[in-house]
Amino acid sequence: MRVLVVEDEQLLAETIAEGLRREAFAVDVAYDGDRALENAAVNSYDVLVLDRDIPKVPGDEVCAWVVSACPQTRIIMLTAAAGVPDRVGGLQLGADDYLTKPFAFSELVARVHALGRRSRASVPPVLERAGIRLDSHTLTVTFEGRAAALSRKEFGVLQELLRAEGGVVPSEHLLEKVWDEFADPFSTVVRYTIMNLRRKLGGARIIETIPGAGYRIP
Repeated sequence: MRVLVVEDEQLLAETIAEGLRREAFAVDVAYDGDRALENAAVNSYDVLVLDRDIPKVPGDEVCAWVVSACPQTRIIMLTAAAGVPDRVGGLQLGADDYLTKPFAFSELVARVHALGRRSRASVPPVLERAGIRLDSHTLTVTFEGRAAALSRKEFGVLQELLRAEGGVVPSEHLLEKVWDEFADPFSTVVRYTIMNLRRKLGGARIIETIPGAGYRIP
């Protein structure tokens, strides 16, 4: 899944982003409302982690714009204001969830996972196909009963391929969902990751290349 973290405290923003990346999310970061709107306008995010008190464009305005323009994006608001009226106000703006600071990072991860599942058609936490079993809760993969040690990017690519249920997944989609905004669209990183997945999961027969279209697990 792809996540945008909007937080003006840069150390906190980077800490959240790095923690989510360890959970196999692709994460972009914005430190103010202007940058958040720019990112949301050009990228498709599954989840927006949005600090309500940010400079330039306020978090409430960012939330309202994303709700209107990006209905597939789920929003979790972060704020130091813990009162019931504050939480109600955030939810009335269209946010899907609300978390007050300070918070346990494990709780934020759980909430982002939950919102990510809602941002697309319902997908079970365990995906199985062609002898592969992927558990998105434990971040584990087995092939024909044997554990496969995957990098975060390999896990993310495999997850997108399994979600397609045999359909073809374009390289552009994999780049958008698994990497962040700094990924070079002309790089060979997707092809290299597919090559590594094949090596770890039993060879070329596992993942088909469809020339000019993308990849699939038949």
